[in-house]
Parts: sequence; C-alpha cells; structure tokens
Amino acid sequence: MDFTHSEDRRMLADSLNRFVDEQYGFAVRERIVAGEAGYSDDLWRRFAGLGVIGALLPEADGGFGGTGFDIAVVFECLGRGLVVEPFLGALMAGRALALGAGRGRGEGEGGDGEGAAAHRERLAALLDGRAVAAFAHTEPGTHYEPHRVATRAVPTAQGWRLDGEKGVVAHGGSATFFVVSARLADADGPAVGSNDGADDDDPTGLALFVVPREAPGVSVRAYPTIDGGRAAEVRFEGVALDAGARLAGDGAELLERVTGLGLLAIGAEAIGAMDVVRAQTIDYLRTRRQFGQPIGGFQALQHRMADLLLEIEQARSAVINAAAALELPRVARERALSAAKYTIGRTGARVAEEAIQLHGGIGMTWELPLAHYAKRLVMIDHALGDEDHHLARYIALGRP
Repeated sequence: MDFTHSEDRRMLADSLNRFVDEQYGFAVRERIVAGEAGYSDDLWRRFAGLGVIGALLPEADGGFGGTGFDIAVVFECLGRGLVVEPFLGALMAGRALALGAGRGRGEGEGGDGEGAAAHRERLAALLDGRAVAAFAHTEPGTHYEPHRVATRAVPTAQGWRLDGEKGVVAHGGSATFFVVSARLADADGPAVGSNDGADDDDPTGLALFVVPREAPGVSVRAYPTIDGGRAAEVRFEGVALDAGARLAGDGAELLERVTGLGLLAIGAEAIGAMDVVRAQTIDYLRTRRQFGQPIGGFQALQHRMADLLLEIEQARSAVINAAAALELPRVARERALSAAKYTIGRTGARVAEEAIQLHGGIGMTWELPLAHYAKRLVMIDHALGDEDHHLARYIALGRP
C-alpha cells in the first residue's frame, strides 16, 4: 500500500505549515485565547482563503479533498501550531451536511428543495469562512456511549420540535449553526428505539438535525477549556424546525461516519503536537547543563527519549492506518479508527508526562509553549472517547 502524499497534498501541507509558522506564533495564539470568542474571525477567513476548510470536503460538495489523508495532513499541521480555530466542527458538521443534505426524497428527510438549498448555502458559508459550525452530540452522563441520546425530536405539522441538552460542544458559543443528534419520538408516546422513553443505547430512531443559532429556544452557556479552547452547554427548549432540518439517511450510520472523521482528525492533530513536543524536548536536553555537561548526554535520559520516539512513530503509523481505512467495510474501518484513538490517547498522555518531567519545573510554566501542548494532548485523549472506551470498542468490534 502506497502512503506517499500526492503533490497537491504536499503543497497544501507546505503552505499551511508556512502560514502557521509566520502568522500563528505562540504570542498570537495567546492573544486569541485571551479574547472573548476564543478564535480569530480574521484568521478563520484567511485559513478558508488558503483552501484549508475546502481540503476537508470532497469536490462534489464544494471542496477539493475530503479523503482520509487530506484530513490527516490538515490537522497534523494545525496540531503543530496549536491552532484553536473551529476546524473540528467544520469537519464534522460540514461532512454531516454534505452526507445528509439532498440525498433523500421523503418529506422531513432532507430531500425537499428548500431544506437542501438551505443546507448547501450553509456549506458554502462554511467553506469561505463566513460561518462557524458546531457538532452537538455529547450529553451529560453518557460517558462516550454514541447512541445514548436523550434529546428528543417530535414531529409537528410544520416539521419538528426539538428538546434536550448537549454538553462540551466545541466552539458552541461562536457557532452560527449546530448539527444536533436527537432521538425521534411521538408526541404522546416513547421515543423510537426506547422501551420507556428513557435514555437508550439503541441506535434505532436516531437522526441529525441542522439548528440555526438564532432559532428561538436555543440557549448557550460558553466557557473556556484547560487547553485554551472553547466549549459550551447548549439547551434546546421547544425549538421549532422545518421539515428540511432533518438530514437524510440513517442517523446512527451518519453519526458513526462523522465521528470517525473526527477521530482521525484529532489523532492527526495529536501527531503534529507530539512532533513539536519531541523537538522542543530534544533542544532542551541539548542546552540545559548540569554537572558540567548537557543533560542530554546522560544515558538514562537518552533511553527515555528513544522510547518516546518509538511511541510517537507507533502512534503515527496507527493514524496513517486509520486514514487508509476510511473506505473499508464498516468493521475494518471502525476498528482501525478505535485502534488509532486508543494509541493516540495512551501515547499522548505519556509524551506530555515525559516531556514535562524531562524539562523539570519549567515545563509547567504558562510562558513555555510545552505546557500548552501537554494540556492539548491530555484533552485529545478525552475527546470523542478516551483510550479505555476505544480499547473496549476495538475488542467488541472483533467479536463474531
């Protein structure tokens, strides 16, 4: 299997790395993180102008990439720069729109002309940086279970009524629209796939809906995260949606595909971050002197660094394998994604811990970029399922 990047992909990586190096230094990032929005609208539009968002979507949907390796290249570059702009939401919500808009033909299935046209307009706004998208799926107390959805969508004469709550929605405070998971329910009965109307892990009856931020009944409480990002708790109280708000297709299948893209993206982001941590740690070992010599000359520290390099390369291989597996049959694809996320979670935590220990106390100071990379690596482990969750999922997918 040939994993060599195409010329176009190499050019994209070179351009993005150069832009991040020149325009997104650590001081710039710190100013952005300290701002109210937690991202730069100007830089977001400039990233879009470079084609970075377009690289996340297939040509048929207005982009020019969309393959596993396109996604991996973009997010690895973003990870090197600790970029905080809302790319993960653009990927997950954007691909959900692309997969679910205009592909059905039934009422309420995203196939009506007005709904499909609105989805295409949102996708176009996302591609050129005019919009910010957020993927709202996680709910309080679900512990990463993908089908445990309490948010309810009830059919009405005009379309749908949405009620529920979502937690830790990345960049939810800045989103212009949300893609929201919900369980279909009758007005006077239990939800589809649920025996009693309570929370259920049954994938039956799930659907994804597009919800504008300005829709009446949507309330958002935004807050900063420990890694410099932004998240939000989002409540939907009697939100009225038209029939075209529902995306076409099986909700559970669509949710799994979009989540898989997110897993690949944050895995590649972690590789980029770990590469920087590795380089910074090696530089520190070469310059920090103790007992009359650089501490990198001590064999015990050399062995620890060598072990770390092996771990990073193993994680890189897992991400490459996941990128190559996106078009494989479901079980092979999902096992590769869970294997990559497990490896990234375990390795990222170890890289963060070892790098800080090898730096000593200075490794935890706010002024040193290393501490911020370490925080991001820890947060990536807990995004879209931690290492324990994905190890269990990998095992379960391998059972007959």
